[in-house]
Amino acid sequence: MMLDHNRSNLQLTTFLLLGIPGLEDAHQWISIPFCLVYLLSLIGNVALLLIIKTDRKLHEPMYLFLCMLSVADLMLTSCTLPKILSLFWFNDREIYFEACLTQMYFIHSLSTMESGFILAMAFDRFVAICHPLRHSTILTPAVIVGLGLLIVFRGAVLLSPHPFLLRWLSYCKTNVIPHTYCEFMALIKLVCSETRIRRAYSLIVAFLTGGLDFILIICSYVLILLTVFNLPSKAARFKTLSTCVSHVWVILVFYTPAFFSFLTHRFGHHIAPPVHIFIANIYLLIPPMMNPIIYGVKTKRIREGFLKFLTIKCVQLCKVCESPDHQQR
Repeated sequence: MMLDHNRSNLQLTTFLLLGIPGLEDAHQWISIPFCLVYLLSLIGNVALLLIIKTDRKLHEPMYLFLCMLSVADLMLTSCTLPKILSLFWFNDREIYFEACLTQMYFIHSLSTMESGFILAMAFDRFVAICHPLRHSTILTPAVIVGLGLLIVFRGAVLLSPHPFLLRWLSYCKTNVIPHTYCEFMALIKLVCSETRIRRAYSLIVAFLTGGLDFILIICSYVLILLTVFNLPSKAARFKTLSTCVSHVWVILVFYTPAFFSFLTHRFGHHIAPPVHIFIANIYLLIPPMMNPIIYGVKTKRIREGFLKFLTIKCVQLCKVCESPDHQQR
């Protein structure tokens, strides 16, 4: 810890990430599932992007929004997991103050973007089911690009004050963060000055992004259900609802750990610290891994595209192995 001892408050240049409090001796074992989740997230999301890019039949609003979600997932896992694995494997706890604030910004802004993309996918389902004849005229390529840019802009701008809200504060308690990564609530607990306004801003942003997105998603699905129940036959109702199954699973996978993490931070003062950290890590790690799996299992086109992609790669590998140059080596 590097301090300016001429002042009564700690002027930090570095933080120390503790990892999972109480389980430091098991970090190397815990790193195994973390590493597997990271690899699955990378492989799954990259494969999903390649499949949707190469198959023109998948160039539909739902899958284009899914691509945007996959890009956000890749960025989110890549700005957290390498440092977490470095901490677990090499006990690399130190992180520079500016790097910590940067990581915090990307975590919160990308999570906000993920929520926005899930809302956009809900809007697509609402238009496709409630206004099917107008689907192609409402969700034009220009509208899809505009919605994507608006979601990115919202996440980037609304979360941009967060690093500055923490940058000029005095940290008089400690420079040890009892967490695996840098996030707003973990950092603000180390501050010795009044933080009520900063906490209030954080809560308002959380409501205006994730909270409002979730309310709008619920409203869209209420309208979808009202439309579906008015369909004449049971087969038509089942077929229509089946188009929403993958998206509903994505909503549950994303928002369930998100709300648990939010509530335990704000109100779960009697919950053991390792539980806090595990829930926070589940919120970051599991959705990026599960989204490609959910759509791969539930969507026939993506499943066929993935099998086709594997077949092409296997054929290419076999040709390389059978080539004369490779045999001579």
